[in-house]
Amino acid sequence: MQAMRWALLAALLAGATLGGCGRKEEAAKQGPPPALITAAQAQARDLELVETAVGEADSATAPMVAAEVAGRVIRVHAEVGDAVRRGQLLAELDAADFAADARRLEAQALTQRRLTERYRELARQGFISPIKLEEVEALNVAAQEQHVRAAKNLARTRIVAPVAGRVEARLVSQGDWLELGQPAFQLATSERLRIRLPFPETAAARIRAGQTVYLTTPSAPDAPFTGRVTEVRSLVGTGSRSFDAIVEVGNPGQWRPGASVTGRVVVETHPGAVMVPEQSVVLRPAGTVVYVVADGRAAQRVVRAGTKDRGEIEILEGLQAGETVAVDGAGFLTDGAKVAVQAPAGAALREVHTP
Repeated sequence: MQAMRWALLAALLAGATLGGCGRKEEAAKQGPPPALITAAQAQARDLELVETAVGEADSATAPMVAAEVAGRVIRVHAEVGDAVRRGQLLAELDAADFAADARRLEAQALTQRRLTERYRELARQGFISPIKLEEVEALNVAAQEQHVRAAKNLARTRIVAPVAGRVEARLVSQGDWLELGQPAFQLATSERLRIRLPFPETAAARIRAGQTVYLTTPSAPDAPFTGRVTEVRSLVGTGSRSFDAIVEVGNPGQWRPGASVTGRVVVETHPGAVMVPEQSVVLRPAGTVVYVVADGRAAQRVVRAGTKDRGEIEILEGLQAGETVAVDGAGFLTDGAKVAVQAPAGAALREVHTP
């Protein structure tokens, strides 16, 4: 009886061993499990090659506000950095003498106008000659012009902003005597901007007037703008061989003079460039390759790579737009390897738009 139990146990163990060996042989025939990857389609788009620089926005219009009459400053109403609107009072000159002249000449003009009206009536009645009336009319015109001029000079004792902007410099203080035409304030307007983008000498051959520039500024991050290079200006006497690309634009929004600006100058365009994610391109003994995914397999494809652009790379030869390539996990693949795509194989690359 004991012998029969040992025989039955031996048979069971033998069966289990044979079953395990069979499963291992079956797994060996099926090969290793597929590699987990993500994939994307190669996409054709216009690739813009850019040169990037960080510069500064300055006011393209910076009027100097000068005294239009001579006089002593009695009040200053604006300081450096103040935002001012057009017509806002910046400073006042002593207007006492101008006001007195204006009142005196106003009275003279009124008297002369009344006298002229009287002479016109006398001329209609034939009591004075036309020549005498012409003399009186001329005196009336002169008196009115003198009054208008005096009134304007009185108004000019108030120095006002000719444009909206901000005060860049204050050149006068209370108590100063200003001569006619002497500068009092320097303004910087934000209506039109001049953007200066410094570049090294190595970029000189690629940047020229008329090229498209994509502009952004931290002061208005939600308001990117597209302009064109207005001028390429060499820096003289600075000891360096760098140069400035100048871009003049109307203010696209809440941009401010003095703000830093990032400019991306388009120096070349490759129309219809085939683009894939940078992770797709790997080095192998055969050279630079991508793995084209089809029917659960990854086929090695030797390619010629071109320009990198914000996470993507241009494929110059060896791949067509629309073909699916391995992305994450491509570096661990071999030619013909089985793959399991974790993302939809037909998902297109994210299209990158330049602002």
